[in-house]
Parts: sequence; structure tokens; C-alpha cells
Amino acid sequence: MTLLDRLPVTALALAVLLAGTPAPAEPEQPPPAAAENIGRERCQTCHRQETAHWDPTVHGRVFASQPRTEQQALLCEACHGPGSLHQKDPFNTDLITGFTRSSSTGVARMNETCLSCHAGGERIHWTGSVHESLDLACSDCHNPMSQQSVSGLEARRSASRTCFTCHPQQRMDFRKRSHMPLHEGKIACTDCHNPHGSVTEPLLRADSVNQLCYQCHAEKRGPFLWEHAPVVESCMNCHLPHGSNHESLLKASAPFLCEACHAQGGGWGHPSDLLTRGNLADGTFPDPRAIGRGCVTCHVQIHGSNHPSGARFHR
Repeated sequence: MTLLDRLPVTALALAVLLAGTPAPAEPEQPPPAAAENIGRERCQTCHRQETAHWDPTVHGRVFASQPRTEQQALLCEACHGPGSLHQKDPFNTDLITGFTRSSSTGVARMNETCLSCHAGGERIHWTGSVHESLDLACSDCHNPMSQQSVSGLEARRSASRTCFTCHPQQRMDFRKRSHMPLHEGKIACTDCHNPHGSVTEPLLRADSVNQLCYQCHAEKRGPFLWEHAPVVESCMNCHLPHGSNHESLLKASAPFLCEACHAQGGGWGHPSDLLTRGNLADGTFPDPRAIGRGCVTCHVQIHGSNHPSGARFHR
């Protein structure tokens, strides 16, 4: 006789019942209440200044008068999300979508909100671009809540000033003696670069450096009967794109720039061993061809020549 045989029937039934019954589950917690839209009027009660700055912007005018989707018709909550929970607990930044670095909203969530309307176009290469890889948020460069710039809702007065906040080296280059006319207002950083992404590494608006330069310097495009190899390879072999202390954005003054490839004694047969420091105007044996414009005094068609006798770019 086993121990179970000695138990009363009621106790035996209870033991069997307990052995096959799982432990009682904890009572389910009710799901958190979902946030609901509360309307612009309630947002404005706490954010009057932000609303006044936002109304004249392109977002404020379009969302209020000609919304393209039901989402845009929500005005404030079109970008920031439903605000009912935020209204109850305004100091909990997790309950609303913020667009500043001080908010708890992640960069991915910020950008996802912006790209829900601004996908495609110039932003087709945003994913994987250098700015996206560096965890840059749209609101780091743009301020959709206020008209700070002429166009594009940039965070500064212009696109170039916005770029300079992270690119001080280029800002210094544009201040050099010979520079691209950016500070004069003739061009902007975005004329050459697409900050939202490009197929080229430096975010160029062209397939190569030369193709970009040819958009303004078509006379250098060619094809030429006699081509200069470093020119065909890249304009940046001789020029700095933003600014230089030498004329025409050159990396060095002539003839020292030319001497980087055409060094003295290289066997290329130049008369009088021209490319030496002693042949300059203040040297021991000054050569008139090295005075003034240097090598290009004679080699005037240095970018290429179409003359039958222009093999050395003289004409």
C-alpha cells in the first residue's frame, strides 16, 4: 500500500487536482492609455511664443490653409504626435516627439518624422550618407519652428552659415586672399554640395570634381587636341576648391606648383634649367620667363590646347 492509498478520498482528489493545475497567473495590467490629439488651441496655451514663430513659416501656412494629408491638418501634432499625455505630464519628454538635442527623442525618430513628408528628391541618398552615418538630425541644420533664413528653414541665416558651424576649416579657407565668391553672396555651399547625400564621397552635386567645375568653367571642359594629364584627372591636382593664398585658387605659386611634377633634371629638356629658385626675379640668375606669371607666361593654354602646334600648351 502506497502513501496515496492511505489518504482519504477527498485529500487524494485534492492532491491530484493540485498536481495538474498550473500556478495562478498574476492579474493582467491594463495597457497604458494611448495618447490622443488635443488640437492646436490647447498646445498654444503653453507654447504661445513657439506658435507665433511657427505660423509664418512654410509649414505653418501650408498646414493651416492647404494641408495635403490628414496628418498635416493636425498642425502641431502632425510632427510632435498626439499631445494628451504630454498635457497631463508636461515634464515627461518621453510623451511627445521633440526635435532638440535636449529632448529624449532619438535622432532616428526625429528624422523618421521629417522624412515621412520629405522623402525622395534631394534626400534620395540620405540613407548611408556621411551626415546620416554621423547621427546628424534634420533639426541640427533646419529650424522648422521659425523663419531664421531666406529659404530652406535653415538653422542659421543662410545655408553656408549653417554648414560653417561644423566646418570651420572651410570657413577659414573662404577668408583667404583668393577664394570662391561665397561671402560675396554669389554662390553657396549647396551649389556644389548636397548635404542630404550624394553618390560621391564629398557630397558633390556631380559624378566627379571635374564635372562639377565644368558647370561654371565650361571653357576648361574640352575635349582638346592636346590635353594636360593632371587637368583631365582632377582640377584639385592644382587648385584648392574653397580658397587659397595664391592666385586662382592654386595650391602653390608658379613655378613651384609646376615643379611638383616637372622637377629640374627630370629629363624633359626644358631650356636653361628654368625651374630653380635661382631663376626667379630675386635669384642669382633671373630668367624673364620665370618672372611674373611663371611657367604660364609661355604655356598660356595650360588646361589644354586645340592649336596644331600647341603640344606644349604655348598657343
